[in-house]
Amino acid sequence: MHEAPPPIAQPRNPLHGVTLETMVRSLEARYGWADLAQRIPVRCFSHDPSVKSSLKFLRKTPWAREKVEGLYLFMLREEKRMRRSLTESR
Repeated sequence: MHEAPPPIAQPRNPLHGVTLETMVRSLEARYGWADLAQRIPVRCFSHDPSVKSSLKFLRKTPWAREKVEGLYLFMLREEKRMRRSLTESR
């Protein structure tokens, strides 16, 4: 039998190792469902939203998943920027 090659390290990819569920839960915690639905206008965020229904939709819809990943990256950059400004102001 052939052994699977070891996973390729991606130290500069902020999405490496982050599950879609983690992204959805983090975005919902940060923005809430209503704001999330305004930022990414899809029904799974605006009509009876839940993590489970959102994951089901996002796994089937590549364009929506890309928008979620983009917003997640934006959120990470904003958090990093805020931490940096707090550190510099001390």
